[in-house]
Amino acid sequence: MTLVSSFMRVLQEVSLVMTVPSFNTFLTLTTGWVFARRRTVTGMLLAADAVGIKHHSAFHRFFASARWSLEEFGLAVFQLITPWLDRVVMLAIDDTLARKRGLKVYGVGMHHDPLLSTRRVALTNWGHSWVVLGVIVRFPFWEDRYFCLPILFRLYLSKQTIAKRGGRYRTKPQLAVEMIELLCKRHENRRFHAVVDSAYGGKSVLLKLPGNCDLTSRLDLDARLYTAAPDRRPGTNGRPRKRGTRLPTPRQMLAGRGRRIALNIYGRRDRSRVVDAVAYPYHRPDRPVRVVTVEPLTGGRTVQAFYSTCHEASAEQVLTWYAMRWSIEEAFQHSKGQLGFEEPQGWSRRAVQRTAPMAMLLYSLVVLWFASAGHHHYQAPWRPWYISKRRPSFADMLATLRQESVREQVLSLHVTGRGSRNLTKTLIHAVKQAA
Repeated sequence: MTLVSSFMRVLQEVSLVMTVPSFNTFLTLTTGWVFARRRTVTGMLLAADAVGIKHHSAFHRFFASARWSLEEFGLAVFQLITPWLDRVVMLAIDDTLARKRGLKVYGVGMHHDPLLSTRRVALTNWGHSWVVLGVIVRFPFWEDRYFCLPILFRLYLSKQTIAKRGGRYRTKPQLAVEMIELLCKRHENRRFHAVVDSAYGGKSVLLKLPGNCDLTSRLDLDARLYTAAPDRRPGTNGRPRKRGTRLPTPRQMLAGRGRRIALNIYGRRDRSRVVDAVAYPYHRPDRPVRVVTVEPLTGGRTVQAFYSTCHEASAEQVLTWYAMRWSIEEAFQHSKGQLGFEEPQGWSRRAVQRTAPMAMLLYSLVVLWFASAGHHHYQAPWRPWYISKRRPSFADMLATLRQESVREQVLSLHVTGRGSRNLTKTLIHAVKQAA
């Protein structure tokens, strides 16, 4: 089994980060990853029909000990994304849980489980917590939707895990700053803009932002805000003031006159009353931010506040930027549901740090392939009971990749004679149903 040649050309673009033997192993594993029902290494070998070409331990070693860098691989994928990017590169950062079993698996611990938790009860689960940085991009085949393509990853190790295994403890925001700095330093001439939730919008990230990166995030409704620090008067002694006059908190801002707006975000039309102002946060009194307090008029949601270091932006822009963050949640869902992000069974340090992120990198590669070549081959299945669907989902993109791979391989056999067309059609239909 081989993948379609147009997808192989995409993979060739990232081949420079590996040796030739490692890249050949990667091609086999990627083929199996696309076709496998269960994404373990042996499951990929079976799906790729590669059993026996060399010992199965060689494929395990690709993740556990081969000489290639996951960071360089992710940065190579970023180079593939650059033709689709605007002047400002939008980034999304969030963490996700990969549930695991076993006490000897590297880096496992008890982490917050958002699927099992409710607003009143927070539950934890055993597994890995991954901090992920992705690039937000729009494609011509679907201009009203944003895709988040993951490229950089950090495995969060809890204090208990660090105490057992040793090492330096780093919080999730510190891991996020590491990835932002890595990308911004590698591309110093580009402008970046990260959209994050409140967990990554505090002072630990805001104070460490590179000069070519902005930030948009949630803000506490009781946050302390100030005007700019006044100029020091001539002839005065003592330390100059760091902050100006205290301003109303975001919650208190709603008492003033606001304005009503309507935005098409989150796949719906939201009507809200907003109040916005330029202020200086307590922990960063030297950097002005645009503060936006939102009182939803539809949907039954509560009052929220947001801020952006792009202080010249409008309230509508800030809310639209923050809504882009939802695309990384969709990337998590599809990577787990369609590509088995939680399924690999590696237990050593390097195997753990490399295997699961490969599922999200493959998500990015499949979307890029579909944007460049795959959408020309997409045919929406006829479902008379589901006529409202107009755009392909990621499951459709993956099914199209499988379909075109089988079609190209069958046509390469030069099957002729009576019934050859029906044979090809039957095989492609079988692949669609198996997907």
